[in-house]
Amino acid sequence: MRIRRTLAAVIATAALAGLGLPGAATATAATTQGAATYVTPSECKQGGGTADLTANVCKGGTYDGQAID
Repeated sequence: MRIRRTLAAVIATAALAGLGLPGAATATAATTQGAATYVTPSECKQGGGTADLTANVCKGGTYDGQAID
């Protein structure tokens, strides 16, 4: 009897944990889509890149290739 209860609790926990994964993936996708397409020169520098103001892009670092506003 104890084994059945334990097994049921383990299955229920696994099922609930499984339900959280699609929600987390959706939240990650939503924040990724909402990412800014432009960065400021200071954001580029803070991200480890160099602001190329002649081409208006960030070179290197976190924002590599993103347009500079």
